[in-house]
Amino acid sequence: MTPIASEPSPFRSREEKLAERAEKREAVLRAAVRMFNARGFHATSLDDVAASLHVSKPTIYHYLGNKEQVLLECVSRGLEMLDAAAARARLQSGTGLDRLREFLRSYAEVNMDDFGRCVIRTGDEVLSAEGATRFRALKSRIDAALRSLIEEAVADGSIAATDIKLTAFTLAGALNWPARWHRPDGPMPADDIAIAVVDILTAGLAPRSAADDAPQPL
Repeated sequence: MTPIASEPSPFRSREEKLAERAEKREAVLRAAVRMFNARGFHATSLDDVAASLHVSKPTIYHYLGNKEQVLLECVSRGLEMLDAAAARARLQSGTGLDRLREFLRSYAEVNMDDFGRCVIRTGDEVLSAEGATRFRALKSRIDAALRSLIEEAVADGSIAATDIKLTAFTLAGALNWPARWHRPDGPMPADDIAIAVVDILTAGLAPRSAADDAPQPL
């Protein structure tokens, strides 16, 4: 009996359907985060997001849910990127300062990306009590990771910092600002900005000798 040649199926496989769904969901999320960053949460409607993609509002609900759920997904993505950066930094060889610098550079770069920018520009007051609790918990993980890296650098003597908490707040505060002034189409790439800013900040953490601290003659 002659075998019948199989024809290519006109139907998408399960894997293809999942890939297409993920692609569409990512497009919706990226459009939403850029609008939140440009206009703010309250000034952005899901109708605006839908119109920018030429889809209906129910499509947004289908892929991401209501507006707060969309925002939480955006800030969660940014915080997950920072969490992953901390994990990579811990694997870095060298001194505690080397690992801290690795994380700080990534921290600055993430904050100049759409999702990291959204983390910085979002205040928990725009969220429901439940959403704000989740947002603060995620941010606390990043703060804890930063403090841990600072403590390790202090312990091996590669930086001089007497107040871990204040040092963490100072570094994070300085590295949060590029999320507000950096422009993707500006003359300096985000990675170059990150390196330059981290160089400035960590120079102030360098250990000093007694001679360095001695009063200089007039």
